[in-house]
Amino acid sequence: MAIAALFVLSLVSLGTVRAQTDPFTGTWKLNTAKSTPARKSETRLVESSPNGLKVSVNRTNADGTNQQYSYTANLDGKAYPFVGDAPYGADSVSVTLGSSNTLTFKLWRGGKVIGSGSYVISADGKTGTLKSTGTDAKGVKLEGVSIYTKQ
Repeated sequence: MAIAALFVLSLVSLGTVRAQTDPFTGTWKLNTAKSTPARKSETRLVESSPNGLKVSVNRTNADGTNQQYSYTANLDGKAYPFVGDAPYGADSVSVTLGSSNTLTFKLWRGGKVIGSGSYVISADGKTGTLKSTGTDAKGVKLEGVSIYTKQ
């Protein structure tokens, strides 16, 4: 019984340590001066989930419209659904861990890849750079570079 209790306690401790050392988790604010396309504001909340990440985004676009979306994805390259108004009109996202500080992703709509990109956290853990390319629902090709600061 004591061994089982120690095992469970070690798993809980491991999850806490992972959450504290995971470079992706936390609240991230967009640096609007260094990011394209233009946006008025954006906040990303990234939380650990059992096998991946839960991401919630609240964005105010340059035209003043609000865009909110979220997803929970394992880091296994499989597509997981978006909730809300996702980038490029995507309906799902697949995410893979490239290295300890790099995620790569694909955006999907109707079972077809419509976009891709990467999210890299700086060595000091204070800056995130998200690069993406894709085609929106109207067929317009778009590119973006978003720079975030950890709060």
